[in-house]
Amino acid sequence: MQVAVIGAGYVGLVTGAGLAYLGHNVRLGERDPDKLETLSAGEVPFFEAGLDRLLSEGIDKNLISFYADNKQAVEAARVVFVALPTPPDEEGAADTTYIEEALDDFGPSLGPGTVVVLKSTVPVGSVARFQAHLDGFGVGATVISNPEFLREGSAVGDFLHPDRIVIGTRSQEAAEVMLELYQALQAPVVVTDPASSEMIKYASNAYLATRITFANAIANLCESVGADVKDVLLGMGYDRRVGFHFLNPGPGYGGSCFPKDTRALVAIADEAGYDFSLLRGVIEVNELQRRRVLDKVRAAIDLDGATVGLWGLAFKAGTDDIRESPAVYLAEELIAGGATVQAFDPEAAPVEGVIRVDDPIQAAKDADVLLIATEWPEFQSVDLRAVRDAMAVPHIIDARNILDPDAVRRLGMEYEGIGR
Repeated sequence: MQVAVIGAGYVGLVTGAGLAYLGHNVRLGERDPDKLETLSAGEVPFFEAGLDRLLSEGIDKNLISFYADNKQAVEAARVVFVALPTPPDEEGAADTTYIEEALDDFGPSLGPGTVVVLKSTVPVGSVARFQAHLDGFGVGATVISNPEFLREGSAVGDFLHPDRIVIGTRSQEAAEVMLELYQALQAPVVVTDPASSEMIKYASNAYLATRITFANAIANLCESVGADVKDVLLGMGYDRRVGFHFLNPGPGYGGSCFPKDTRALVAIADEAGYDFSLLRGVIEVNELQRRRVLDKVRAAIDLDGATVGLWGLAFKAGTDDIRESPAVYLAEELIAGGATVQAFDPEAAPVEGVIRVDDPIQAAKDADVLLIATEWPEFQSVDLRAVRDAMAVPHIIDARNILDPDAVRRLGMEYEGIGR
């Protein structure tokens, strides 16, 4: 099938490369000339495991082509995916300006019967609004919702082996086109109305953010009563009604989705006249969790003139994304307090004011405290004796609970975790 993908960001590139892998002919529209040059060379401008191989295979098979002009990208396309950013505005609501501008650009060029797929996370009611927008061009295109559920660090696997495929449309023809497009994927398909499809995306992310925040709240309570949150959550997780996923205490959730989507859903609720106090509480507790970890460091050392070793800058392991990263928040606050922060992260982008080093031991060198802020698995295999010997003061604050407290303490180091 002839497919266009507008926007070669994280979602658009994974979607385009994945569709090409399924055998579709993908025309990818991207306005950024530097990014376009990088992609045309078969290179991925961000870190995502397996995506470079998927992209190269699509290019080698002549199934992926790139266009600086969106109007050229949508030529002869049966399906047009819109995967553009929807950043939060001042009230936290999703700003759809980029989508509106793109529709104005390529909308008049669409052929009759084209299915325009909103892959971006958009406010409830966006399909109806954008359908009216396109109807003004008289091209006979149909706008539908098909939210993405890609996790950074495992996005290729999530696309090829999805938990479910959600299609929001009242058009039987459009639904059939999407079923044909995805027929090679073995996954449950939910076909529903557009508003429900749009809500599924927000509700899913809000629920997962709530689970993370609940685990953090229980961890904080465990510290107060002398319980070990690791054992508490282990005992909870074996209950099939609960499970283990997204019950890992830490410095709070971050990234490009959970912070943005939780705030957006509160804004949607406000507009609908519903006080979503539960989700407001989740957002508040998440913000407090970051400060709680910061307070642990402040209680351990006087920040002014101190050196803090930091393991991790990405918002989670498996990605180079530092957007809304708790680790970056902590680094910036520590620097503002007068500390020198020297950090190691295998993939993350540079952070202003943070001294980047080449390995975890260098990050610990002469440090007054070592803060573990991202759960990279390689941190668990670092030689702790070398860490102890490198530090000025052997004190570890493990904000991800990835180390064995007894093993750390047996080496004569102080250890603080989350809820332990």
